[in-house]
Amino acid sequence: MEETKATEPPTRTHIKGNRNHLLHHHNQHHHIHPETTFLVVLVPIVLVILILAISLLVAYLRRVKSPKLNGTASANKSCMFNAHSIITFNGTTDMKKGCIYGGSPCSLPRATSNVVQVFTYKELQSATDDFNPTNFFGRDGFGNVYRGMLRDGTLSTIKMLHREGKQGERAFRVEVDLLSRLHCPYLVDLLGYCADNQHKLLVFEYMSNGTLHDRLHSCDGRSQLLTWGIRLRIALDCARALEFLHEHTTPSVIHRDFKSMNILLNENFRGKVSDFGLAKIGSDKLNGMISTRVLGTTGYLAPEYASTGKLTTKSDVYSYGVVLLELLTGRVPIDPNRPPGEHVLVSWALPKLTNRAAVVEMIDPNLHGQFSRKDLIQVAAIAAMCVQTSADYRPLMTDVVQSLIPIVHSISFGCSTSSFRFSKRVSPRS
Repeated sequence: MEETKATEPPTRTHIKGNRNHLLHHHNQHHHIHPETTFLVVLVPIVLVILILAISLLVAYLRRVKSPKLNGTASANKSCMFNAHSIITFNGTTDMKKGCIYGGSPCSLPRATSNVVQVFTYKELQSATDDFNPTNFFGRDGFGNVYRGMLRDGTLSTIKMLHREGKQGERAFRVEVDLLSRLHCPYLVDLLGYCADNQHKLLVFEYMSNGTLHDRLHSCDGRSQLLTWGIRLRIALDCARALEFLHEHTTPSVIHRDFKSMNILLNENFRGKVSDFGLAKIGSDKLNGMISTRVLGTTGYLAPEYASTGKLTTKSDVYSYGVVLLELLTGRVPIDPNRPPGEHVLVSWALPKLTNRAAVVEMIDPNLHGQFSRKDLIQVAAIAAMCVQTSADYRPLMTDVVQSLIPIVHSISFGCSTSSFRFSKRVSPRS
């Protein structure tokens, strides 16, 4: 008979030992390392931070870009640049000393397709019928101006450099350098140039109605063709030209010789700015100034520039104000033949511009009263701001543009302008 061995019931100590053994065995297979736990927590946090940073960056870029798009959308449709909506100049347009002062020769900008052509002297001789006096169009600060017909049938304006020496060479090179890269409907288009040995010529689009100066101040009654509406449209065209140069290029371009002689009129009496021979690249700082020689035309020079040589975009704003006074009064900036106290246009006009009764009396008699008094008061206020003695009180050209737009629109559509005021309020561009 087999002996049966009795099984003892497990004691509490035995059960506890077995449980500890099982837990130890389980932990051996499922042990979680501290490094893994750290990565599991860290990775989502980093991803969240990156997403937030990218979102903030996108929002910031949109915020910065939005005002530019809203403020310049119209200008960017009509003013085009080579490859960029904002043209950037590397350095200044003052060429290397070797180019101007007789050192090693430097080449002019190469012509690019559909932008600027390079002509030979013989080609331009042929275009002007050997510079026939019958094609003589006038004279400006650059030289003699001729009407010419290019080989492809394009009617053009051809300027022959008469300045000699360093200043003439610099003016020619600056004109070619700037206008080969600046493209805007409010600037005269440079079609090409000639640098054939000693011959220096510039070829521009043809502007059939000549200069604003000749139209305003001629003795043959031609100024009567410049009605009130046409004058204000020209003022707006020129304001947009300077706005483009000052605020849509980086760094800004300062014309330095803005005057009625350098405003050309096409067949529709639309104004375009020309003659960039004295232009300077401005400081890349906001309202920054540069020191330079005092060049330009007496009567148009801003006081601070004339006295110190400190040049800013506000110097052009002053010159623009003088041209605006010419459009309003029909007077030249300096006229020694006028009675005492009236020789200098700005000095004579400035006290009257804010006087509603006096400003009507100073208007150009060739307008024969065909103007809106409300428009006149507003335009006079703009002119008064532009010709302030202190540059800090002059407006930006963007402000001038936005102030002129509703006035010009009101003339175009024959509505009242009583609700408009000279301000920095943003208005829809035309």
